[in-house]
Amino acid sequence: MADEKNEMTVERSVSDDNMADLKSLDTDALKLAEMGYQQDLKRNFSVWSVLGIGFSLTNSWWGISAALVTGINSGGPVLIIYGLILMCLISICVGISLSELASAFPNAGGQYFWANELAPRKYANFASYLTGWVAWAGSIFTSASVALGTASAAVGCYQLAHPDFVILPWHLVVAYQVINAFAFFFNCYGRILPTVATVALYTSLISFFVTLIVVPARAPTHQDAVFVFANFVNNTGWASNGIAFIVGLINTNYAFACLDCATHMAEEVHRPEKMIPIAIMGTVAIGFVTAWFYSVSMFFSMQSLEDLFSTLTGVPILQLYYQALSNTAGAIFLETMIIATGVGCLIASHTWQSRLCWSFARDRGVPFAGFLSHVHPKLDVPVQAHLVSCVIVGILGCLYLGSYTAFNSMVTGCIVLLYISYAIPVTCLLIRGRDNIAHGPFWMGPIGLFSNYVLLIWTLFTFIMYSFPSVQPVLPNNMNYVSAVYGVVAFIIAVDWFARGRKHYRGQAARHEDATLLREQEVVREHDVVR
Repeated sequence: MADEKNEMTVERSVSDDNMADLKSLDTDALKLAEMGYQQDLKRNFSVWSVLGIGFSLTNSWWGISAALVTGINSGGPVLIIYGLILMCLISICVGISLSELASAFPNAGGQYFWANELAPRKYANFASYLTGWVAWAGSIFTSASVALGTASAAVGCYQLAHPDFVILPWHLVVAYQVINAFAFFFNCYGRILPTVATVALYTSLISFFVTLIVVPARAPTHQDAVFVFANFVNNTGWASNGIAFIVGLINTNYAFACLDCATHMAEEVHRPEKMIPIAIMGTVAIGFVTAWFYSVSMFFSMQSLEDLFSTLTGVPILQLYYQALSNTAGAIFLETMIIATGVGCLIASHTWQSRLCWSFARDRGVPFAGFLSHVHPKLDVPVQAHLVSCVIVGILGCLYLGSYTAFNSMVTGCIVLLYISYAIPVTCLLIRGRDNIAHGPFWMGPIGLFSNYVLLIWTLFTFIMYSFPSVQPVLPNNMNYVSAVYGVVAFIIAVDWFARGRKHYRGQAARHEDATLLREQEVVREHDVVR
């Protein structure tokens, strides 16, 4: 009898220990089941690799380098130096708004899932559907802009080495397609992605420090503080310096775009309700420090601002390197580090856009949802969603033909469309009431409320002001075509909604029913494993 009691005690002890271990391992899967989703992807990412994905994509100092061509004429050093400070403050508010929702609802769907949970039941499905499409479109335009910025840097290096070479649009398109295809393969193997993300993070930081040290050290002369902190340039044709400054803000805004990237990795990291906010806010902090000090250092090292406006390379930052080093090979080496950073940025963007497409397809938000929602069992990545997204990015490259006007429109499109995708769930949150949801570990109270309003106001501001043409007088070859981008995106969304989405989209009610079933399955699975 005593032996039987001892056996029962030991069995109960082992059972309790197994249950404790299981709960610690599967808590994230259980939370996901409560949202109506299965754990399809492995949680291979650490907080550092998620931060690597987030920062590699936002990569503020690289964004300043790549988009300098669109901002250097609209304010010069003043725009960059003070625009970065302004955009950092706004991005803190955006980051807080996203982090609160990511902490309360950690899901790879990100903003489209939040909209579905928070919107009034009558409008929940369309609000979620609209948010998902706008977010995915924004991610596609982001990848296109990154690919074009990196391609411009590569072709610019060739032109610097061959002064007689004249850059034509098709040169940029070819480089664009090669870089897009090269970055594609890194997202085909799930096991290596965390390592790739970490390597991309360190590549960016090493490139930053090398450039920060070498350029000022080798520059023959240095500008004074007045040039760096008080020199405003307006070559836009706008009579108002204020309008010129606002139009140029696209440059510094681009340096803080895509802050939602980490939220779409919520199903690939443990304790996402804590890790995702760390990644988002860390991205803003690292982004500002690197971008601001980089910009100050570069402007102090600049020899001639006019040469940057007229450089035959089409890459102002490359011309700045050449001015400072007076050496072609040295300038190309530094620009090669920019290119390597840009490739890491594009890999992160591919990861982000594929997760958005895949998660949205799970809820039948896009055509061919069954195909796009598939996760390859051996590669552990949504290969089809990744492939289709990259093909669309490739098509965009053919359409734009590498013009600066096209680049500016892509940059503007990715910025504003993403802000709209953030604004929809935040608006739903305010309508529902911030205290009427279960808060996550990251919750800022009144500061969060203030941040929500800043996000909404800034979204409206950018939607209007970033649609202005960058230069005057307006001609077909310098027109800001972002309004046409909005129209095309809206048309696609409307057609798909009425033709398919309103009938087949898995919205709030269906997902909550599935959540009940999945919770029961998780409980049964736990019981079977323990037994």
